[in-house]
Parts: sequence; structure tokens; C-alpha cells
Amino acid sequence: MSNPAIELSLRQQVVQRVRSEIISGQSLPGTMYSVPTLALGLGVSTTPVREALLELSRTGLIEPVRNRGFRVIEPTIKELQDIFDMRDVLEIHAAVLLTRQPKPDLSALHGHAEAIARAVEVDDVTAYLEADRAFHRAFIEAADNPLLTDTVLRLRDRMRLYGMTSRIGRVRQFESVPEHFRLIELAQARDTERLTDLLRRHIMSWKPIFMDALSRSHERPRLPIAKSG
Repeated sequence: MSNPAIELSLRQQVVQRVRSEIISGQSLPGTMYSVPTLALGLGVSTTPVREALLELSRTGLIEPVRNRGFRVIEPTIKELQDIFDMRDVLEIHAAVLLTRQPKPDLSALHGHAEAIARAVEVDDVTAYLEADRAFHRAFIEAADNPLLTDTVLRLRDRMRLYGMTSRIGRVRQFESVPEHFRLIELAQARDTERLTDLLRRHIMSWKPIFMDALSRSHERPRLPIAKSG
């Protein structure tokens, strides 16, 4: 008999892994994820893998292909532009709400910021993405608006972070390390003006990197790529 708690944990692990591969550009548009092949590669049953891929298909990262599996969807420049526009509005608003909280919970932020620094130091893109997501989730949660948190995370999880491993992408990762610690300081000081200014630069500095890399990706011919574990 299967254990629901274990199945859920495995599903979350598969979601985390596949999402990181896609949004970082490691799995390019056209890449096929086969449920049996991925399950075999990860050493797990097909049930959590299928549920994970279905969950990711609802976010718009992949689409089901009959009798083949799930294919990574080609993002558009317009979609990336729209996500940046929405993040600029929503995350800045979250920062404003945070500074208005009487006792915002910022206790987890230092740990996430340190994890980001470690990931950059050892050039671990997957660890960087997960630590960065955890940092911004905790930051937005401190604004005490669950719907806002859920909306922003859904937007972040749809964003393709092409160019992360490029030379300029690596430079930007190093630049982001002290920014995370500074965001904590400004939030603690309730300095709304400087907090929102830094957060906007923190987010939008990635835009030209992602846009350029995505444009280059569109110029390359697409061939189906099978993805195993």
C-alpha cells in the first residue's frame, strides 16, 4: 500500500527538479519528459512523477502530448515582458505592505540569503534558484497577504530564466548576493522608499539578460529532445 505522505514528498521533489531544469533553460523548448523514463531515472514510481508533471502543465511550463509524455513549451518574448510587468507591480506592493506590518516575520530571510551566497560561490544554479525562490517567498509572506504570495509565486514559476549560466548571468548572480542582505536591512528599518527602489532594481536587472537569451533561443532550430532522470 502506498504512503500518501511519501508520495506527496516525492511529487514535490520531482516538481522542484523539473521546474528548475525548465526555468533555468537547462531543458529547452521541445524537450520531452516521459513519465516512465523519468520515474526510472529517479528511482521512484510513476504516480508522483505523473502528478508532478500534471501540476507543472497547469503552470504553463509543459504540455501533455498523447502517448509521448510532456513537452516543454516555447515561451514568448511578450509573455516574459508581461511577467516582469506584473512582478514589478505585485512585489513592490508586497514590500510596501511589509513595512506597514507591526511585527513582520523576517526570521527566515537571513538563512535563505546565506544559502543564495553559498550557491553562487559553488556555481550551483539549481540551489541558487531554490534558495532565491525561498527568500522571495518568505519576503512576500511577511506582507501577510496569502493571495498576493500565491499570485507572485505562480508568476515566478512561469518565468524562464534563460541566461543564468552565461557570463553576464553569473556576474548578476554575484551582484544579487549583497542585495538580498540589504533588502533584509531595509525591511527591518521600514525604509519603504529605499526598499522598493532596491527591490525594483533587484528584479528588473535580470530583464535584459533573460530577454536577450530568450531572443537567441528563438533563433535556434528546434528538435525534439528526450529527457530522462
